[in-house]
Amino acid sequence: MEQQTNQPSPENIMKVGTGFWASKILLTAVSFQLFTRLAEKTTMTAKDVKNNLGLKCTDRNIYDFLDALTVFGFLKREGILDTAIYSNALEADTFLDKNKPSYIGGILEMMDNRLYAFWGNLGEGLLTGLPQNEVKRSEDFFGLIYSDPAKLKEFTNAMSGIQMGNFIAFAQKFDFTEYKTLIDVGGSAGLLSLMVAKHNPHMHCTSFDLLPVEPIANATIQQFGLSDRVKAVGGDFFTMPIPNADVVVMGNILHDWDEENKISLMRKAYNAIPAGGAFVAIEGIIDDERKQNVFGMMMSLNMLIETGTGFDYTFADFNKWANIVGFKSTSLISLAGPSSAAIAYK
Repeated sequence: MEQQTNQPSPENIMKVGTGFWASKILLTAVSFQLFTRLAEKTTMTAKDVKNNLGLKCTDRNIYDFLDALTVFGFLKREGILDTAIYSNALEADTFLDKNKPSYIGGILEMMDNRLYAFWGNLGEGLLTGLPQNEVKRSEDFFGLIYSDPAKLKEFTNAMSGIQMGNFIAFAQKFDFTEYKTLIDVGGSAGLLSLMVAKHNPHMHCTSFDLLPVEPIANATIQQFGLSDRVKAVGGDFFTMPIPNADVVVMGNILHDWDEENKISLMRKAYNAIPAGGAFVAIEGIIDDERKQNVFGMMMSLNMLIETGTGFDYTFADFNKWANIVGFKSTSLISLAGPSSAAIAYK
């Protein structure tokens, strides 16, 4: 009897190696607002899509584009080629329709407009240890953002989009029974505060971010009708003390900085909460064995691209820093996808 052996296959190599093809197909569909237009029309033929988007490519090109999105699971299709009728799949309809409050496409828009090109310089970033974003052109990325209302809104929507699922999960999974107040440091559009208030009627929440963000957060708060329990406060968490609250949250904040600044921010949070209070970091916490959460590792490389010195971290790292600051205990809650809430109790 012939012995069966496992033969190596290049399938995974090619899947990862061509991953930017799949990425660009989705990012392009989002930039065209394809899913929003499909949601408005319910269904469209390939010709409808081509005319609606003003595309000059051949019919075959549009078939390939739409059918690839179908294989990826973002579209549904009945018929084939010129008889095909396309509609949004459930996830795309929920999260990629710009007219729905559940829209998370802001982060994908920013990836298409900024990060896609910058990631082409990952090798240079690894060789030099230097950021590969606007800094290379001697431009201050955050200065550019905060001086341009349109760019600031895009950035704010991007930060909200990447975390929305985590905010909802955190609002439902964390035990708020013993707490009354929460402050979200770097709160962007205020969505974490809004989700916590929505799911925990006794909680009063504050979104704390730089002054130019305050009008964006206030508009979101008004949209959700929770201004009686959620407010936005402008300020710089590096130059000012963090306002006092029972719970201090930082979502995608710690990973922007080197270890020294991470510990400094955790110390500021420690000083802002009472005994028994909680500090929460919501990020793509890397598993301690560094074998599973590849998203966390890719996000850490993104911090190289964006900041040069920032990095994502494991729960063991978080525990070490919490111990240095003086927190009494820690815990970890899994949230949406590859993200978690690392919690330190005073």
